[in-house]
Amino acid sequence: MAGVEPLKARRLYLLLRDRIISGEDRPQTRLPSEPMLAEQHGVSRVTVRRALDKLAGEGLIERRPGSGTFVAGRRTEAPVTADFSNLLTHLVEMGRRTEVRLLSFGYVTPPPAVAEALGLAAGERVQRAVRLRLIDGAPFSYLITHVPERIGVSYSEAEMASTPLLELLERSGIVADRASQTIGATLAGPDLAEALGLEIGAALLSMTRVVQGVDGEGIEHLHAFYRPDLYSFRMDLVRTGPGDARSWTPVGPARKGATRSRGQAAARAETETHQRRSTVRRGSTPRKTTP
Repeated sequence: MAGVEPLKARRLYLLLRDRIISGEDRPQTRLPSEPMLAEQHGVSRVTVRRALDKLAGEGLIERRPGSGTFVAGRRTEAPVTADFSNLLTHLVEMGRRTEVRLLSFGYVTPPPAVAEALGLAAGERVQRAVRLRLIDGAPFSYLITHVPERIGVSYSEAEMASTPLLELLERSGIVADRASQTIGATLAGPDLAEALGLEIGAALLSMTRVVQGVDGEGIEHLHAFYRPDLYSFRMDLVRTGPGDARSWTPVGPARKGATRSRGQAAARAETETHQRRSTVRRGSTPRKTTP
């Protein structure tokens, strides 16, 4: 039964944490006492204490001697949010407002998947760097980047540790023109858990991104892992198109300051113009996107 108690403690910790993060238990709310929590959840007081210790260690609760345990008045939103509609600008801004630690740096033969994604020639090497990003001293992302060696030699290890990678690439005359990325979820292994200050098996956001230059050549492959409590992805959308062709369309940075109705009208006009142009092309049919 000894192995069961840590699992129960983690379950209670996650339950209480979700209530706090979601705002269901608001800042300065007094939590039930340890005996009450133990009775409510059918666990021992030792299990309750373990769960509360972890919440206190994350700054989510405050223990006040003689008064009880209270939800801390801390920010519960993810402090870093990636804007999909303005991705490349966001990368530079995030690089400036967060701290980075360079964990490793060198030139290696890339894994086959990386070589294929970057369109490398046989035998071409890459610069591989592993970085840890922090905000307010808390690690929130673990980044593994691969850059073709012919590009990576334009900056030093010291510069990699102090300057956003996108800035280094563009300083060398390479313009990032487009990027494709895939987002999923994974569990933290021992190395990731230690680096990000999590327990082994904790949930992580996982992202793979390939950045291309103006002529379509691959210039960066990124595999990133994020703590979901400190990082999130966001995309603003607007309904566009006529009739049955209406679909959700990303709202670009230029439109975000406009009113919703103006944004819809502009987006609809763009869609209709595109469709009119498409119909005059030989054999072309306007493509519909499922709402």
